[in-house]
Amino acid sequence: MSAVVLEARQITLGYARDTGWQSVLEGFDLQLMPGEVVSVLGPSGVGKSSLLRVLAGLQTAHGGSVSVLGQPLSAPHPRVAVAFQDPSLLPWLSLESNVAFGLDFASQPTVSGAERKARVDQAIAEVGLQHARGQYPAQLSGGMAQRVALARCLARQPHVLLLDEPFGALDEVTRADMQQLLLKVIERHNTAALLITHDIDEALLLSDRILLLGHSPAQTVAQWRIDLAQPRDERIDELGALRIDILKTLRRASRKPDAVIDPLPNSLEREHVPGRLYPHST
Repeated sequence: MSAVVLEARQITLGYARDTGWQSVLEGFDLQLMPGEVVSVLGPSGVGKSSLLRVLAGLQTAHGGSVSVLGQPLSAPHPRVAVAFQDPSLLPWLSLESNVAFGLDFASQPTVSGAERKARVDQAIAEVGLQHARGQYPAQLSGGMAQRVALARCLARQPHVLLLDEPFGALDEVTRADMQQLLLKVIERHNTAALLITHDIDEALLLSDRILLLGHSPAQTVAQWRIDLAQPRDERIDELGALRIDILKTLRRASRKPDAVIDPLPNSLEREHVPGRLYPHST
């Protein structure tokens, strides 16, 4: 595939409050290409998780549109899989049955018993848990549980992975292992991925693009493209200048709408080795 697999146009989302309408997202645009990893950063309360639910078909936006594989999205799509920080495994099901459970979702097309078994076997093998397929969630470590959640997504053979801080509760070593596993899976299947994260370093290590959502207005306030090849875990120093740019812009974006701050410059493009910066005022 070379065409856009997921596209969002002018997404607007908000909530009715006692004090009036509270805007969460305004005019958000996104295109995801096969094999691309896009991370979304931003302070709490700017609508990152709400955005993910809209892109997953779990929540309806108040304005704009989402399409998957060129078709309008109005409900969960069989080729879009979602993983959250909580693996949400069913405690009464074995590891193998938890992986297979994703194939029972209402949005999934019916598959034969043989294909079902083949998909589950392959997904479990890809996350390296063949030895534990008969174990139950209470017997699994946090890292193993997240591998099961990823395998449950993979069994659905998604074109798009939507990830809401899936590694946030893991220790540093396990988190690094899961990040590398995710990159391998994306490369193997040419899957597009959107990652919600609060961790700038995680975004730098995994992403082809990084989007920053800010409080005012509630939309993308900056975007960075990273041209440095994978793997990047041994090249942190080369990402230093970009990290500083992101951190400075994030601090600006974290200010509340009524705060008095200097406006973002029209251009913050930097010349450095790993990538180029494309912030823009919106």
